[in-house]
Amino acid sequence: MANYTAADVKKLRELTAAGMMDCKNALVEAEGDFDKAVELLRIKGQKGVTKREGRSASNGAVVSLIAADNSEGVLVELKCETDFVAKGDKFVGVADAIAAHVAASKPADIEALLASEINAGQTVQAFVDEANATLGEKIVLDRFAQFTDGFVASYLHRTSPDLPPQVGVLVELDKPNAEVAKDVAQHIAAFAPTFLSRAEIPADVLENERRVAEATAREEGKPEAALARIVEGRVTGYVKENAVLEQSFAKDSKKTVQKVLDEAGVTLKRFARFRVGV
Repeated sequence: MANYTAADVKKLRELTAAGMMDCKNALVEAEGDFDKAVELLRIKGQKGVTKREGRSASNGAVVSLIAADNSEGVLVELKCETDFVAKGDKFVGVADAIAAHVAASKPADIEALLASEINAGQTVQAFVDEANATLGEKIVLDRFAQFTDGFVASYLHRTSPDLPPQVGVLVELDKPNAEVAKDVAQHIAAFAPTFLSRAEIPADVLENERRVAEATAREEGKPEAALARIVEGRVTGYVKENAVLEQSFAKDSKKTVQKVLDEAGVTLKRFARFRVGV
């Protein structure tokens, strides 16, 4: 006779995000001892970490942490395999802990972050591996953003009400303006720009767009005399689509984002936009 209940299985699954059969088997092996079952799942999970390396982590969450005075902020994307794990408190707690560690330690890059010590004697990489083992899925930390030189704000967007935020934006203005920071962050979340301005787009990217535009125009049979104008028009279109300052503002399409910022007397210094798995 089973020495555990369905409620025990449910509780164990919610705590560890392990599969139902894994939870049942752990409770059987632990003879109903809940804490021992948790430990067994962690041990078995650690053995399975290597096996999970080749699996895809396309779900997850984006979390942020902003200082009370908006002087600095952090954005972290943590990925997992399934939405079941993504919406669990334990997974989001791991992401929040990493964001807090980034805020405190200010690592230079992802390699420095993974090598840094988040707990006594435990690196961030080991912390992620532990989550991998406990949750029974491949957990991936491969990007974060941190701004510390202006007025920093964030916006997190849920693509589904039962999931944690899947899109996150961090913006940094040169001076305080909470309303504009929020509006611009929401705009970036919706319109997904790649660059801040035309000046930031690499010359080789623009040149490639110019070559594609010319080849396309010739294929369409456009007259030779009009090619230069058509090509530049299409390159300008690319810039307006990908440089946030030249995009039409989400809340007023008659204005560019640059115009909105100018009217508010602030400058958008930089931004980061993460969408889980993209």
